[in-house]
Amino acid sequence: MDKTRSFACISETEDCGVIIYDKRTRREISRFPFPKEKRIGKKYRMTIPLDDRKDYLYQFWQGKCLMPDPRGRQFWSPKKYGEGKGNEDIFTVLEEKEYDWKNSVNPKIPYERCFVYCIHARGFTKHASSGVKMRGTFLGVTEKLDYLKKIGVTTLEFQPIYEFNEKPKGDDLTGHSGTIGAEPRKLNYWGYEKGFYYAPKADYAWKNPVFECKEMIRLLHEAGMEAVLQFYFPAEVNSMDIPEVLRFWTEEYHVDGFHLIGENLPADLIAKDPELSESKIWYYQFNPESVYGKREIPAYKNLALVRDDFMYEGRRFLKGDENVVPSMMRQLRELPASVGRINYLSTYWGFTLMDAVSYDFKHNEQNGEENRDGTDYNCSWNCGEEGVSRKKKILSLRLKQIKNAYCLLLFAQATPRIFMGDEFGNSQKGNNNPYCQDNEITWLNWTNAEKNAELLNFFIELQALRRNNPVLRPGKEAQMMDSISCGYPDLSFHGETAWRPQMENYSRQLGVAYCGLYREKDLGIRGRAEKQEDGAAGACAEEFLYLGINMHWEPHNLGLPRLPKGKRWELVWSTNGEADEMDQVQDHAVIPPKSISLYACKKGIESKLGKEAENKAAESQIKKDGID
Repeated sequence: MDKTRSFACISETEDCGVIIYDKRTRREISRFPFPKEKRIGKKYRMTIPLDDRKDYLYQFWQGKCLMPDPRGRQFWSPKKYGEGKGNEDIFTVLEEKEYDWKNSVNPKIPYERCFVYCIHARGFTKHASSGVKMRGTFLGVTEKLDYLKKIGVTTLEFQPIYEFNEKPKGDDLTGHSGTIGAEPRKLNYWGYEKGFYYAPKADYAWKNPVFECKEMIRLLHEAGMEAVLQFYFPAEVNSMDIPEVLRFWTEEYHVDGFHLIGENLPADLIAKDPELSESKIWYYQFNPESVYGKREIPAYKNLALVRDDFMYEGRRFLKGDENVVPSMMRQLRELPASVGRINYLSTYWGFTLMDAVSYDFKHNEQNGEENRDGTDYNCSWNCGEEGVSRKKKILSLRLKQIKNAYCLLLFAQATPRIFMGDEFGNSQKGNNNPYCQDNEITWLNWTNAEKNAELLNFFIELQALRRNNPVLRPGKEAQMMDSISCGYPDLSFHGETAWRPQMENYSRQLGVAYCGLYREKDLGIRGRAEKQEDGAAGACAEEFLYLGINMHWEPHNLGLPRLPKGKRWELVWSTNGEADEMDQVQDHAVIPPKSISLYACKKGIESKLGKEAENKAAESQIKKDGID
């Protein structure tokens, strides 16, 4: 049975066409030159009759050069991942199969309920410690869905998973220069170069990349999670082609959104595309008035800003730099009206969270560039010793600093994001630019989840706290005023005296109070489904929370705002680990050095301190009864 296939190619020469190969033997079957009469400008097209077999490969030829189809839907190469590939080594697959999405529905999770987890699809499970069957693949990711749900992930952000040549040689479509047969370049592990944007990466699949990528996204949706894909578009990519690429992945792969990476991309044009109006679109800048009109807030807020300012200000605050309190107050509160905002303290480039408290300087020697690559501006502090340490005092301080970082991230009002492994202290050995490292530097070492179980458990507890307290994840920016006449503003900042934050350049302490009484008003303006979910979470929410932050190396008092009659502040926990001596004074809290303490005034969060005191009292009574 014959079946026609359409082909199109942009070519600078008239000597161009299609070569058909047998997939099993890679033997050339036939050649079809593009007819000149079918040319429009530099674009050639034709339709070729082929029998209904599923085992064809093809390439384009242009003069003496061979090249894969830049708009191909699937690729195959006889060379393995990391082996130097030229264009002649990459074949486009002629295969079309229907996929059953089984009524898969995009979750469309609002930003205030999102927790973003950024991963490298290969590095996430490639390490032997991952314990998955299909390591380093799309299906390997699905084997970790239970873990992702456990730590509170709602949105999985992927570094590039479209097809790209991870180790090119010679002239190819990803923009490298050279000659055929040239020495392979360094491994492009991350994938931030021009790629084949219409196909999932074959090396991230066990057998069939199209099927396995779709299966991963369907299973994510089934688990109530979203898939947001990073797309890097260099200047050489025609900006008018970008919306088409994103629409393709939305329609064909049901993805939930895109993180656009590249300079001067048509972000506003993309945001206006009606087919992408319910897809999350992330970029470092938007013009909301151009997209939505003046003062208009969209029914579904799909745009979000991804910027580094929270990371740098947060790290400076954590290490105790001067003159950071005013900017930290802004970062903790900032939440634009018409777009979302993604906060993070580490990302795929730069130090991991563990390395940010373990190294003062980058250590990129293994990249082979004499440590000249990567940024020198890390805002990191090694806590007293560079790199790996056995000193208990330093290890304890690093542990505390990571807990402090969790608190800053999850108590800020915008959407939090972490890079894979930061929840249990994963390290990249001080390499802040591991773009070419496909090894244990970048592969996530899952043994750290057990080794640093204290960190992981603390992170999970913080996630539950944030999930159960909608006041920590509001739908709009705090007004910093008593807008419902309850006697308290929705969010307030404090210093040694309540209501008066210390913003002197030498100040390193800050109190942040959250009023949960605004939750009911916030729920009243949301959709029914959101109100039901947040209402259930809010059933155990606190009326008032107070976060006492002290990044100085000495203890400091912070003023506590007076509570309504019959209420009292109660210490819930401290990252210092010394929560067994609660200060009975209700007008101030003593915050230990380099630590953060949480106070609450309602039963929603069980007080570890109160429980310990109750147990001690019970033991004392038992002893007394025994003596009597």
